[in-house]
Amino acid sequence: MIKRTLQVNGVSRNVVCEPDESLANVLRQNLGLTSVKVGCGTGLCGSCSIIKDGKLTRSCNLKMKRIENRTTVITLEGIGTPGNLHPIQMAWIAYGGAQCGFCSPGFLVSTYALLTSNPKPTREEVRDWFQKNRNACRCTGYKPLVDAVMAAAEVMRGEKTMDDLIFRIPEDGRIWGTKFPRPTAVAKVTGTWDFGADVGLRLPPGTLHCELVQAEVSHANIKSIDVTEAEAVPGVFKVVTHKDVKGKNRITGLITFPSNKGDGWDRPILCDEKVFQYGDAIAIVCADSPKAAKEGAAKVKVELEQLPEYMSAPAAMADDAIEIHPGTPNVYYVQKIAKGPETAPIFDSADVVVEGDYYTQRQPHLPIEPDVGFAYMDEDKLYIHSKSIGVHLHMFMIAPGLGVEPENMVMVQNPTGGTFGYKFSPTMEALVGAAALATGRPVYLNYTYKQQQQYTGKRSPQFTTVRMAATNDGKLLGMETDWTVDHGPYSEFGDLLTLRGAQFIGAGYDIPAIRGEGRTVCTNHCWGAAFRGYGGPEAEFPSEVLMDELAEKLGMDPLELRYKNVYRKGSTTPTGQDPEVYSLPEMIDKVRPKYEAAKKKAAAESTDAIKRGVGVAVAVYGSGLDGPDSAEVDAALNADGSVTIYSTWGDHGQGADMGTLGTAHEALRPLNITPDRIHLVMADTSLAPMAGPAGGSRSQVMVGQATKNACERLVTAMTKPDGTFRTYDEMVAEKLELRHHGKFTAPANDCDENGQGNPFCCYMYGVFLAEVAVEVATGKTTVEAMTMVADIGMVNNFLVTDGQIYGGLAQGIGLALSEDYEDIQKHSTLAGAGFPYIKQIPDNMEIIYVESPRPDGPFGASGVGEIPLCGPHPAIINAIYNACGARIRDLPAYPEKVLAALKG
Repeated sequence: MIKRTLQVNGVSRNVVCEPDESLANVLRQNLGLTSVKVGCGTGLCGSCSIIKDGKLTRSCNLKMKRIENRTTVITLEGIGTPGNLHPIQMAWIAYGGAQCGFCSPGFLVSTYALLTSNPKPTREEVRDWFQKNRNACRCTGYKPLVDAVMAAAEVMRGEKTMDDLIFRIPEDGRIWGTKFPRPTAVAKVTGTWDFGADVGLRLPPGTLHCELVQAEVSHANIKSIDVTEAEAVPGVFKVVTHKDVKGKNRITGLITFPSNKGDGWDRPILCDEKVFQYGDAIAIVCADSPKAAKEGAAKVKVELEQLPEYMSAPAAMADDAIEIHPGTPNVYYVQKIAKGPETAPIFDSADVVVEGDYYTQRQPHLPIEPDVGFAYMDEDKLYIHSKSIGVHLHMFMIAPGLGVEPENMVMVQNPTGGTFGYKFSPTMEALVGAAALATGRPVYLNYTYKQQQQYTGKRSPQFTTVRMAATNDGKLLGMETDWTVDHGPYSEFGDLLTLRGAQFIGAGYDIPAIRGEGRTVCTNHCWGAAFRGYGGPEAEFPSEVLMDELAEKLGMDPLELRYKNVYRKGSTTPTGQDPEVYSLPEMIDKVRPKYEAAKKKAAAESTDAIKRGVGVAVAVYGSGLDGPDSAEVDAALNADGSVTIYSTWGDHGQGADMGTLGTAHEALRPLNITPDRIHLVMADTSLAPMAGPAGGSRSQVMVGQATKNACERLVTAMTKPDGTFRTYDEMVAEKLELRHHGKFTAPANDCDENGQGNPFCCYMYGVFLAEVAVEVATGKTTVEAMTMVADIGMVNNFLVTDGQIYGGLAQGIGLALSEDYEDIQKHSTLAGAGFPYIKQIPDNMEIIYVESPRPDGPFGASGVGEIPLCGPHPAIINAIYNACGARIRDLPAYPEKVLAALKG
């Protein structure tokens, strides 16, 4: 042990700690300064940024033995508080800088250090600063952060006042369609919004720390598990194995379609007979300290019999491949699409036919906050707190495996640092549940970033072949498709994902005849989880690149070919459904002037060394979970006249708080209630009804309509015959219900065996314009500008939707150029997986909204989260070809791939 005296936020503090403990952990654990976040733990994300002796420092990898006495430290707590916000914090609120909020403290401290040394930076100097100091954000696309820095600097220089940054509610009192800050904003910009690891520090004495024993091979039979030595380690309370799990020891994948050849019970909570993927959990060491848990985990002996590892769909589909799950074929689901007349005669007689083979990779979600959760028993109920964005869904997925009835389980979502879809699957929920049940003690588990990468799900890779037939003047006549989804070893949602190929390959265009087949394949690589876009980016990449290839063959402009074929009255989607709005022609008209200007600029600025180009793409995605999706929400009148909304709208960081508040406030406007009088009780199965998971961009539509319905029922109950409203006391006196239940079920139906139907009542539409520069000598591509024309219906809150779109565009750039999880070791860090820092994302990003009211959306709204990631990557790939003639069909477009295509 060592003792240090630190000057922290102007106060002298004594700490006693291990010499090898990090400064970040000492600030968090010893001093309770939880604004300091630990994300990657290796100095790659900047969430732990503090100012040490006047210099911006990443504290997670700085050991205390290197810290001298009287070292000065400034954390976010020393910059501003909820009652005394600093201009930087106020600007972050005004410009939507805090989405999930996990990286926000690090960025805010970094900005404070920048503006202290450079009071008047340019936008590029701000970007250079964040790049140099490794401040990483996965949510915002960075542009709102730079906007906030520039505004804060103006206030600090005296050119603006704090009042200039404060949102003013319009005179009519309406916040729908404005930039009203989300309710959690102040907590997020002051570091007082407690994420799971922050709450974990405050769990009661006796809480056990968990360490996983994980597989270091991808496919094996388990011969034996010996925990004797591990349980003898001082401080180890118990090693939990499959023998301690009282239920089925399986997480149900909730099979969607009867034609699925699996039963959905293929994912073990703790491996018993086999290991199916690298990182699979075999045992949980529960100990009094993290150190003892780690020592115990190293002592668990697992004897394995290595089996063939099928690390791709083609390998698992080979004739000599064994069944990964004995009794279930590796190709366990097949999805057909058959729309309109047979395509063979059409292709035989068509003027022009084009065809291509395409691949979209195993994209990692790369949140800054790794997975974290805890569990405990309260009387007879098991409580599980995690990053779940589907608390009721996960309860039903894990309860049978744990041997607990759902009514004896409570799921709670912690404040969550971004998930982007991976938390649509249970990751650690069943593990902490099993540990709490087996030990009878509270338990806590926090993944390292390596575990985050190696254990949680990823976007499923997809191999796609598309053929298109057209007339000489560019009218699409037919399409043929074949797609293969590598879904890893666990089937959950794999059939539904494969259906997306039928729904969205060729989406946006009037294609009268389609034939195709897709399949879901079990492999031994990382399991497939939902990722923003859920099948849309995989489906629309091939058809959007092929549209450019068709345009070239026809001698047509790519944008005009799209304009000729996009949905108009009389068109139908790939599923045969009539679109609910026909905004795509207008959207292309909006982008056309920018497109023409961008082409001229690219031609003028290209050189022999750097070629510039422009690319476009169209994207469509549904808002819902197919068919009659539904959600439920409650609204209650309180004694003081305020209203509480009870909802399990899950929050990836995207803004469930603002989505709920904005919708509820609009529905409650007859009461003339101010936003601060609407309270939110969110994401706790013991307190709120089942709203469904936050996925498929369903929440604003489904949960929004349920929220609207609940509020309208409350307003109706409060309305007197003369049109005035009852008070709480009058409601009680008349024995009227104070809490009202709202429910919405989508007017939609499931697709049939040929992918035909009306699966979604609301869609989202996007038109994307990418401007790129390609270094001819290296193949390196830089995206210099991105524009999205977005029709997401009527906008609830522009701060939230702007942030969603900028963030989605940034992730689309990563999908196009850098992100992958193929090499289990190399890709297990942020940098190794190709995480885009601020200089990889353009500052020049523009959103153009076309607000087409949706008949079935609350106040005309549709969803937003998925669509920004469905079209940037084909637009970028098309721009690369436009720039230099290198056609990339296999993502990501690493420089070496572009260089090879250039030489080829």
